[in-house]
Amino acid sequence: MSADRSGQSPASSGDFAALAAQIREHLFVALLSDTLDSLGRRHQAFAPNIRPLDEQLVLVGRARTGLYREVFHVAEGENPYELEIALIDDLKAGDVPVLACGISGRIAPWGGLLTTACIARGAVGCITDGLVRDIKAIRTLGFPVHHGGIGPLDSKGRGVMAAIDVPVECGGVEVHSGDLMVGDADGVVAIPRAIEKDVLARAFERIAKENETEAALRRGEKLGDVFARIGIL
Repeated sequence: MSADRSGQSPASSGDFAALAAQIREHLFVALLSDTLDSLGRRHQAFAPNIRPLDEQLVLVGRARTGLYREVFHVAEGENPYELEIALIDDLKAGDVPVLACGISGRIAPWGGLLTTACIARGAVGCITDGLVRDIKAIRTLGFPVHHGGIGPLDSKGRGVMAAIDVPVECGGVEVHSGDLMVGDADGVVAIPRAIEKDVLARAFERIAKENETEAALRRGEKLGDVFARIGIL
């Protein structure tokens, strides 16, 4: 943890760009996970196998969900990318596609061209429990992606998007379109829209206490004494 994190009051949720900037600057996924735990929401962190393609990037955005189903062929005349294209073309600034692919390991829904399309629409990242490919191109573009693995497989004939903007389970977490998604080197958390304001208020309070705890430890105070006084570990 860095010593320059400072407690701040969250910006209005109506000004999402400013709110996202504050989250990126002052908060981090482990702290948000702890805050969600304190509210009894102990299942909001994605499974540990969902990893960032670039650990230096931070993802903060609102979910747009896509649900994939496994297939084994493409019917004649079928466009297997129809709903996938519809979702990407409908993205708005600050959106994050959250693509639930299940556990087959056959579906790679994300690659370089979708990344380019997302950047042009102001989307700020992608989260999937499926595979990602074209990773050198994505890293060059500096686009945050959290994924369930890396592989060259096209989704065509292996998986097809069955629905968009529906509740999904991705990486073991239930996600709805509009949920606040935050990802960094430690992983991803989903913050449900209904409790977002409370979570962020508590998180900004908590970071102030973490800063106080860190300062005390740097002064050489004993961990037990600091924990007894501040209650943060």
